[in-house]
Amino acid sequence: MATDFLDEIEAERTAANPRFPRLVAEAMWRRKLARKLVAIRERRQLTQTAVAARMKTSASVVSKLEAGGDVKMPTLQRYCAAIGTAVPLR
Repeated sequence: MATDFLDEIEAERTAANPRFPRLVAEAMWRRKLARKLVAIRERRQLTQTAVAARMKTSASVVSKLEAGGDVKMPTLQRYCAAIGTAVPLR
C-alpha cells in the first residue's frame, strides 16, 4: 500500500514518541469539541465576552478554549455552565 506524506510524518513521529498517535487523537477531539461548543454559544447569541463574564474569567481564556487549546476540566465545566449545556463526553 502506498503511503503519503502524512503517513510518513506519523510513522517518523511515532517512532520518536510512541504516544504521538494518542496525542494527535486527543488534539483532534479537543478541536471538534471546541467547534461544537462555539456553535452552541453562537446559537444562544452569547459573545465570548459575555461567556467570560459568566465564568468570572477573561475573554482570552474563552478564546483559547474555543480554539481547541489544552484546557483543564474545571475550565471546560465552567464554560459549559456559562453557555447552558452539559459537558460533552467522548
